[in-house]
Amino acid sequence: MIFNSSKYNTEWNTKRLSDLGEFQRGKSRHRPRNDSKLFEHGTYPLVQTGEVKAANLYIRTHEACYNDFGFSQSAIWPENTLCITIAANIAETALLGYPMCFPDSVVGFNAYPEESSELFMHYVFTYIRKAIQNSASGSIQDNINIEYLTGLRFKIPHKTYQDKIAEILSSLDKKIELNNRINSELEAMAKMLYDYWFVQFDFPDVNGKPYKASGGKMIYNETLKREIPEGWGDLFLGDLINLERGVTYGKEDVTDKENPKAVGVLRATNVTGNIVDIDDLVYVPTSLVNDAQTIKAFETIIVMSSGSKDHVGKNGVYYFEEPLGFGAFCSKIAPKKGKEALVNTFLQSTWFRAYIKNQCLGTNINNLTGDHINKCPIVVPSTTLLEKFEGQVGKIYKKIALNANESQKLRMLRDWLLPMLMNGQVTVQSSTEVQEAQHG
Repeated sequence: MIFNSSKYNTEWNTKRLSDLGEFQRGKSRHRPRNDSKLFEHGTYPLVQTGEVKAANLYIRTHEACYNDFGFSQSAIWPENTLCITIAANIAETALLGYPMCFPDSVVGFNAYPEESSELFMHYVFTYIRKAIQNSASGSIQDNINIEYLTGLRFKIPHKTYQDKIAEILSSLDKKIELNNRINSELEAMAKMLYDYWFVQFDFPDVNGKPYKASGGKMIYNETLKREIPEGWGDLFLGDLINLERGVTYGKEDVTDKENPKAVGVLRATNVTGNIVDIDDLVYVPTSLVNDAQTIKAFETIIVMSSGSKDHVGKNGVYYFEEPLGFGAFCSKIAPKKGKEALVNTFLQSTWFRAYIKNQCLGTNINNLTGDHINKCPIVVPSTTLLEKFEGQVGKIYKKIALNANESQKLRMLRDWLLPMLMNGQVTVQSSTEVQEAQHG
């Protein structure tokens, strides 16, 4: 099978992907893979399948590091190596932002410079990902192997034209990546402000000085079991939000995205970090989803899982314009007017995450109920200070929303261009050629 054969690229050469570079499977010989002896005081970065999937183009962060013992049973790959997942999240790809190790559930690709590039191959796999995933679906473990990858055939243009394709697609992805980095910094600013004001209680007093550090009066609060500023109080989170459970549907209800009477449904996997994405939605008839079970722009959802520690308590803000449903293991938290920034930032706080984990400890299914959320205590400032916080942090969330929406439009443009570029239906010029043409 040739994945991109068309009447537009008949002059392109048909090649096996192994003709374009070297594929090497990652190394992680020691079992179990999560043995703490591999990681104690580790310094060698390790990237895993979930981090490959989460990356937009480059992998620039990692959570785990091998120590010398861990490194001795693995290997390190250079910057710009293309990582291809072959188990769990199949056929996801991203390039290493710096040298890293990866396990045998990931294959690394390094291009032969005269034949191709890791960047171009990233877009080849983006183009064929669904086909690979469909071919692996239904196997015992839903995985693929390196022999499968190296045997894939593709219509390949000459190297100069590959670089043009990679240039135009990566320009979109790099802008998305920049937006993501800006949003991460904005989120950090919102969290830092919340921490200063609502955890350390060093909000600006009437003289503009940090309240607690400047000797502001503190009163012990029985509900919160801690001292809080004089004039502050406590409420339950349920006093500040409207909480709705998601829609229940079965396999027989799932329909096609193109169905005019279908609506997308968010699931636990759509929450990554503090962001709700809209990738890989399930579509069901609109008749199954009522208005209360619909997420609208700037609403928060918290994932409530009855079967996975990985998802329980995760939450994020939905920044996009398209109304969507949400599944039965999710709930929507809609902050009441004038409380949006306070609620959204509180849900991202270390304290709230610890509270959620403590509520689920000892249960067999880690089920988080509506009462766990509604009866969560929260410190509430004076009306004047709350308005000031909402004004400052609200602007941060609006900027994040603008960036998120721009990135979504860029993704749509990239995904629209990708198949046409890969099958030769449209042609591109490099930026240099465009400039030369403009200047005659």
